[in-house]
Amino acid sequence: MAIICTANTQSDLEGILLLQSENLAQNVSKEEKSDQGFVMVSHQLSDLQNFSKYAPQLILKENEKVVGYLLAMSKSLRETVPMLKPMFEQIDRIKHSGKEIRDSNYLIVGQVCVGKEFRGLGWIDKMFAEYRKIFEEEYEFAITEIVTTNSRSIRAHLRVGFEIIYKFKDEFQEWNIVLWDWKTKKAIAENSPPQSEH
Repeated sequence: MAIICTANTQSDLEGILLLQSENLAQNVSKEEKSDQGFVMVSHQLSDLQNFSKYAPQLILKENEKVVGYLLAMSKSLRETVPMLKPMFEQIDRIKHSGKEIRDSNYLIVGQVCVGKEFRGLGWIDKMFAEYRKIFEEEYEFAITEIVTTNSRSIRAHLRVGFEIIYKFKDEFQEWNIVLWDWKTKKAIAENSPPQSEH
């Protein structure tokens, strides 16, 4: 039976990297990319070790094997992953709720992936629910970028509560910046009238 937990050992982090490698855009077919989604950034073990110094990393495990993961990245690590530098530069230009995002206390969704045999079973939603439970008291929102061709990932993020707040193009492709506002959404829910059960 699969369980959601935090990555606590080097073996867990190495399991993340193995699953990541299997799902990198350059390692999957065009058909699979369209149907199943993909990940763009290839991390090193040292990257994940740095991420873990600032925030717990969520994993989905079955029989000690990592079959899914949801990474959390502090914005203080923005210089450590060169491929993400353009994303941070774009984020610095955006306002949210009348405030410069660069001045907000936010968390980067470093990457999310679920192994093929565990897709379509609701694990993404469950992992994001746990992610929010862990981080919503400390951070105002979670934010990340998704290439527009990764429609499965965009749908998954929108389903759990992210919104597309900005689009931009680099020299290769178009990107969506998506944001999951924990504070505003929570306040709206708390101030909403009770819903009828009928």
